[in-house]
Amino acid sequence: MKKGIHPEYYPDAQVMCACGNKWTTGSTKKVIHTEVCSNCHPFFTGQQQRLIDIEGQVDRFYKKLQARQTIVDQQKARDADRVSPEKAISEIGLNARSTEALAKVGIKNVGQFLSKLAEGEEVALAIEGFGRKSLIDLKKKLRALGYEIPAEAEPAVE
Repeated sequence: MKKGIHPEYYPDAQVMCACGNKWTTGSTKKVIHTEVCSNCHPFFTGQQQRLIDIEGQVDRFYKKLQARQTIVDQQKARDADRVSPEKAISEIGLNARSTEALAKVGIKNVGQFLSKLAEGEEVALAIEGFGRKSLIDLKKKLRALGYEIPAEAEPAVE
């Protein structure tokens, strides 16, 4: 073996536990401090229901769990807002002419349009300045955003 590259070995190293237990062993360190030993560990003492929380690991876990729950709640709120019937028609991205035609008859949000569409496509097409192309474009955009188009508004497939 090469000289000078190996650490010094202490055959009488002292090990001290946080519970006060001490013993000697061989080690490369003269003094070793430990948090848990066989005298205080729940597995060896028979108190397995007791939880050892060294350095706040349980608290950190619960903080992460709470942060995750907050993120999930925010995501659900965003998804609910995304398909909200209160969303303005102008936010959908429809052309200006179609948006203005709907605004003239008092349809300013998606919920109002969907209720009008539930009566049938003919009712929506009866709006002045709102034609078939505008209806098709609006239905495509609503589907892309996750809205449910009423079944009465779907053209019959024969």
